[in-house]
Amino acid sequence: MDHEAMSRFLDRYIQRKALGRWQRAIQHADHAALSMLRRQRDDARQLRGQLEQMIQKADGRLVQPLIGSTQFAKPLGTDWSWRPDLWRVPLARRGLASASRKARLDTQVTLFHDCPLAEIAMQQVRNRHDKDLAPFSLSLEVFDFQGSFLSLSIELPVDAARQLTRQHLIRAHAIISAERPTITFARLNVQHGPNTEQVLRELDPAMPEIAVDFDLAHLHVNERRIEKLWLDLIIDQPAMNRIVLRDLTFCRHHRADL
Repeated sequence: MDHEAMSRFLDRYIQRKALGRWQRAIQHADHAALSMLRRQRDDARQLRGQLEQMIQKADGRLVQPLIGSTQFAKPLGTDWSWRPDLWRVPLARRGLASASRKARLDTQVTLFHDCPLAEIAMQQVRNRHDKDLAPFSLSLEVFDFQGSFLSLSIELPVDAARQLTRQHLIRAHAIISAERPTITFARLNVQHGPNTEQVLRELDPAMPEIAVDFDLAHLHVNERRIEKLWLDLIIDQPAMNRIVLRDLTFCRHHRADL
């Protein structure tokens, strides 16, 4: 038996012995001395922390879809595509329990609202369904809402604006589920110099998966001065609802390639 095989054999042997030890501890816990029970509890808590970290790391690599995935369907002639980090990789800050009027989850995604109650929670959630392409979802829970607007703003990277022309279409593809059907608007903002042009589209609440194309042909933009793009998802009457944005992707393609 080579060294590697011997090491695996010893690891499995030690694992069986450790498992047997904890099984015996569980069986005798009702009658064990309190001093021993206290030590076992401390050992178990320390072991649990290590095991939970191991499970989390293993799930991150083994659970589908894989973290960091940028795979999604794109139209013919796509010259730029992007899935925001929130739907692609784990964030350092996974959620907010009481979102302020301007609540930033990361450098790309910000929630805006004017409700004085701030009974709004946001959380990044791991996707585990077989049909999911995005590794993560964004869960938005709204309780009592007395404001006039609630919107999620996604800032597109600078590559989206580079060499952008009025012959381009910007496609946003979203998968949205909600406990109660709600009307959502998608507004693309194109900043060129000191001016900003906007294209507004309504998303059909009966369609959980929807792709909308923003045609730049009718916008009065100076192509040489396009600096920044961002998308606002505006949720109408969000009170007492849980909305999950299971995926959000963007791509850019020419009208001639349709």
